[in-house]
Amino acid sequence: MNRRWTLASSVAGAVVVALDGTVLTVAQPRLQRELGASFAQVQWTSSAYLVAVASLLVFAGRLGDRYGHRRLFAYGMLGFGAASAGIGLAPGVGWVVGLRAVQGVFGALLQPATLGMLRAAYPADRLAAPLAVRTVAIGLAAAAGPLLGGALVTGLGWRAVFFVNVLPALAFGLPALLRPDRCRADGRAPLDLPGAVLLAVTLGCLVHALGSRPASVAGIAVALVSAAVLVRHERRTANPLLPSEVLGSRTVAAALALLVAVSAALFGTLFVATYVLQRRLGLDPLHSALRSLPLAVLMVLSAALCPVLLRRFGARGTTTAATMAVALGVLVLSGATAAPALGCGFGLLGAGFGTVMTAATHAVVRRADVAVAGVAGGLQQTALNVGPALGVAAATALMHAGTGTALFALAGVAALGVPAARALPGAAGVTSLTRPADLRVPEGVPERR
Repeated sequence: MNRRWTLASSVAGAVVVALDGTVLTVAQPRLQRELGASFAQVQWTSSAYLVAVASLLVFAGRLGDRYGHRRLFAYGMLGFGAASAGIGLAPGVGWVVGLRAVQGVFGALLQPATLGMLRAAYPADRLAAPLAVRTVAIGLAAAAGPLLGGALVTGLGWRAVFFVNVLPALAFGLPALLRPDRCRADGRAPLDLPGAVLLAVTLGCLVHALGSRPASVAGIAVALVSAAVLVRHERRTANPLLPSEVLGSRTVAAALALLVAVSAALFGTLFVATYVLQRRLGLDPLHSALRSLPLAVLMVLSAALCPVLLRRFGARGTTTAATMAVALGVLVLSGATAAPALGCGFGLLGAGFGTVMTAATHAVVRRADVAVAGVAGGLQQTALNVGPALGVAAATALMHAGTGTALFALAGVAALGVPAARALPGAAGVTSLTRPADLRVPEGVPERR
């Protein structure tokens, strides 16, 4: 497959996942009523997916590094579509919850592959533009998701939102399956299955604990213990799941920390802002969505502009300014009630997050060799799963002190990302070399597929 088809496939996979999450939120009230489900069961239609996908992202990326990202993309896309069709035909809420977990497994196969394919197809110094296109598409999907979901649920019922995934899954999954990767990374080294299990327990427990209302202290404790065991295991094993060339990179670690901090601030703010708009200001869901529309618009525009900013100011300058924009946007929203102030706050959030997401993802994937691009992509996706869960948990815990206090604290969370942004390369690090020594393609692994 050529680069254009690889980019189209990567965008399609990212958009399918982004749309699925946004349209489900709109469909849940109708699903609950028609299936006679409890609130806890409805919550599990989201939690089952999130726990499954967060647990397996990094291991799925490692599988892609070993067996080919295009192959894993095909399995993930087709499995995601099949699980979606099954949910659309589910006779009860138990089936929906179970199939959502299955959907999460295939989503975990799919998401790192969308980044791994790009890293394999494009030289490291030309990754910014395709990653920007991917981020723009995600922003458009996030903006269109509630509108599309609302139209489908109103006209055809909640099951229709899942059947939407079937056609793109077939359109992009089948060609990838019929033309798998011709070359792959060295498959002789054994997979680190104990490390995969420990990481799955750590992330699964953490996401589930943070997603519980209130947050589960026991779940967080189990996650911390398993994380400690994981670190000990990874230091001793000969073939670790988390290779040192990825986790040992100062740039990768800083970019992942930045993604966690900024996504936590964004999603925590959106959680609080929903209550402000609908309860304090008395707006209906449609008018609330219109007030927040500048977020999606500025996210798309900033992602498109990000490659230019990276060339001019480097990752350090670009992400530092963008992180400060996110923090400022949260502060504006903490005291906003009029439409112009709300639009300004949401616009700053969108501009900052779109820039950070593109630039930090570029930093993670660009620094990874082709042979470990899947693990790098899995770590990036994991950060974007843990961050929102952490942000919403923090917002929930702080809501009793008032929405203004909660938003002020979330602005502080965003500000915590500034030191991480300052650890990223400056403009000289981006432009001085087109092929740094740590980006050489391993022998026997072609850069173009």
